[in-house]
Amino acid sequence: MKLSKTFIPLPFSFDAGRLAEEALALPPEAWMTHPNSFKGNSAVALISKHGGDNNDYGGDMRMTPHLAHCPYHQQVMTSFGEVLARSRLMRLEGNSEVSGHIDVNYHWQARVRIHVPLITNPQVIFHCNQDEMHMKAGECWIFDSWLRHKVVNHSDETRIHLVIDLAGSSRFWDMVRKMEPFDRDKDKETIAGMIDHIPYTEGKEIEIRTEKYNTAPVMAPGELAALVEEVIEDFEGKPANDPKIVQTYKVMLRSFAQDWREVWHSYGFEKEGWPHYQKLIGKLRGGLHPDRRAITTISNDCGVNVIINIHLLQSALAVEELDAWVA
Repeated sequence: MKLSKTFIPLPFSFDAGRLAEEALALPPEAWMTHPNSFKGNSAVALISKHGGDNNDYGGDMRMTPHLAHCPYHQQVMTSFGEVLARSRLMRLEGNSEVSGHIDVNYHWQARVRIHVPLITNPQVIFHCNQDEMHMKAGECWIFDSWLRHKVVNHSDETRIHLVIDLAGSSRFWDMVRKMEPFDRDKDKETIAGMIDHIPYTEGKEIEIRTEKYNTAPVMAPGELAALVEEVIEDFEGKPANDPKIVQTYKVMLRSFAQDWREVWHSYGFEKEGWPHYQKLIGKLRGGLHPDRRAITTISNDCGVNVIINIHLLQSALAVEELDAWVA
């Protein structure tokens, strides 16, 4: 999700001590190692595909047994009043880091990640593009994950954040727009007056709404064409890109979108159409320049090949999700 600023505060605060107490009570086996085996990084699934211990972005998202044992986490997560996507506790051990990266997965096309620090200290620094900051315990933040970002824990202490992914209703984005103009340091007193503190309430009944339909088995042609045009705009606007490669990619991507629509009109989600969609995907991948960074985006300097493969093609055909859509 592209934002107007690298970091935007949300008008909430939470009891970090109570959240930390619940997180630390979870058994050691609840903590999953990072899928890329990054040193010092682990996570607990709170909302996940089918409520299991996994790192999947798409599918029927459900509350996990770990979250069922964390009543205040549930209250915090429902306080936003939104339908929630994959959400986790993320742990970063002392003298470790979340390596620099850009979130280009299709999941992030329409979603933002809320960070609520549970256990932290001033030596934990979040970097996003050229900006950096420390998120204090109990605060609530979103950031622009389309830009390169990383987190460095310079201390000997373990850091734990609650992270909540969501697309957000108009209510949510109205709230974000109200917070956008404020600078955390210059407008500290103004922001403090807007904060709604959400305490733990014993026995409070809550309902957690989670995503069920998020990745279509076959991407609709209108959405695919819109994504194609967005990618084109991002690399076409960069003067340093080779004009010949830019033109080749524009023709190739638009032809892909047009042919995808033709197949869709005949088959839609039907299994008989899958080989035709796969053929189109293979043709586009085969036409990409061998240099992954032959052209790059103006927004975040990412290689366009990566954007095409991960942001577009990886979710253009996700037939494993068919059952949820046709049941």
